[in-house]
Amino acid sequence: MALVDLAGRQIRGKIVYYGPAYGGKTTNLEYIYRTVPAAATGELHAIAAENERTLFFDYFPLDLGTVNGFTIRYQLYTVPGQAHYERTRQAVLSGADGVVFVADSAAERLVDNEQSLDELRQHLLGQGKTLATMPFVVQYNKRDQPTALPTAELDQRLNPGAAMTVEAIAVSGAGVFETLRAICKLVTRSL
Repeated sequence: MALVDLAGRQIRGKIVYYGPAYGGKTTNLEYIYRTVPAAATGELHAIAAENERTLFFDYFPLDLGTVNGFTIRYQLYTVPGQAHYERTRQAVLSGADGVVFVADSAAERLVDNEQSLDELRQHLLGQGKTLATMPFVVQYNKRDQPTALPTAELDQRLNPGAAMTVEAIAVSGAGVFETLRAICKLVTRSL
C-alpha cells in the first residue's frame, strides 16, 4: 500500500514484477537499473543462487520526479519464479500497489504462464484484491523467439480482463520502459 508523507511531500509505492521462472522479470529490472541515471535510483539488491536467477527477490528504489508537489518514489521488486518459492512470492506481493505480469511468449511456456497467473490471482484474493481492482500490466516478453505465440492468442489465454499489454524483448530493452511507464502511470492515478 502506498505511503503518503504529507510533511515530506513524498509518495512511496511498490510495484511487483511477477511471472514464471526465466520469463524476464529480473532482466527487466536490470535493464532499468543500468539505463536510468544513477541519481534517480538507489542500489539494486539481488539475492540469487549460483544455479538459479532470483533466490528471494530483486529490488531497487526509483525516483520519478514530482506530481502536484509530491516526490514520487517506487520500489521495484521481482519475485522468484521457481515453483518451490511460492511463499516468497506471496510475501513479496504483499502490499503491492501495482503488478506487472511478465509472460514468456514462447508456445512451450504457455502452461507455465497460465499457472503463474492463476497463482497470482489466488495470492491477490488472499489479500482482498483482484487483477481488476489494482493497477496491472501484462508484458509479453521474448517476442524475438521463433516460437513466440501471436499476441491475440496470448491475450485470449493470459489476458481475458483486457489489461494493458506491452510487447517486449527485455534483454535488448525493447518494451521495458514502455511497461514501466504504463504501470507507474496506472499506480499514480490510483493514488
